[in-house]
Amino acid sequence: MANINGDGKFTSKLSQALSLPPAGMIEFFTALNIFLSITASLGNGLILMALHKVSSIHPSTKLFFRCLAVTDLCVGLLVQPFFATFLLSRIREVSEIVVHVLSFVLCGVSQLTSTAISVDRLLALLLGPRYRHVVTLKRARVVVICFWLICASFGLIEFIWWKAVSTFKLASMVMALSLLTSMFCYTRIHLKLRHQQVQVQNHFPQGQGNGGGIPLNIARYKKSVSTVLWVQLALVACYVPFGIFIVLQLNGIRSGVYKLVATTLVLLNSSLNPILYCWKIREVKQAVKDTIRQLYCF
Repeated sequence: MANINGDGKFTSKLSQALSLPPAGMIEFFTALNIFLSITASLGNGLILMALHKVSSIHPSTKLFFRCLAVTDLCVGLLVQPFFATFLLSRIREVSEIVVHVLSFVLCGVSQLTSTAISVDRLLALLLGPRYRHVVTLKRARVVVICFWLICASFGLIEFIWWKAVSTFKLASMVMALSLLTSMFCYTRIHLKLRHQQVQVQNHFPQGQGNGGGIPLNIARYKKSVSTVLWVQLALVACYVPFGIFIVLQLNGIRSGVYKLVATTLVLLNSSLNPILYCWKIREVKQAVKDTIRQLYCF
């Protein structure tokens, strides 16, 4: 049995056993995650209220953005407080399981929803006037429900078979497939827009490159694609380090410091998204300002 002589020695031995960083670094990242928990909760709460007021975004696209905001809100309200508890608590196992399973579910839904938004933007370009009849709010709801059911099922498997290697491999495969799908969508969008631009320069009718009928508002469309692309890039920047951590762990390489940094970066994404929405979507930015003004007056 290990000999425990005081809190300092207990923490040191526990950190070594669990491959955790030094106590000073743990305290710093605990404070950082508590701060990010507040920003993610407040930011995404405001985004959800703002999206309710915005009418210029297509309902199905708005639903996907709401789904992203809900997952980010849950990260701020649930995952990050549990993560801070995990870092500070002597009894870490329960907190670690909760953090791991909730992160597995919420990050999975975020990844799939972000990919769905990129597919949605591609369909808006390819389908033209038929887009509103094909991509309906009802179908978007079915897609979102499927995302939650799939990720919740995998989260339950992860909870039952704690730290199963298969779930790590599955998470890596889903992340890679989602990124490849998004890359294909943005590449296809770029090529299609270039093709339409050539048609316009050659004096073709504006609607002809989009299948005839009501022409797509290219300026607004490019702005929406830019928003989605920035959200996707932020997600990739925050998730790739954790993907590398999974690969290293599958190969038997463990680092408590890298795990802490990679996990915090994943959780940071939930605080970045509201900033990106306000920066890239003018209507959302104005709605957030109006909401803050109303709350302040109240």
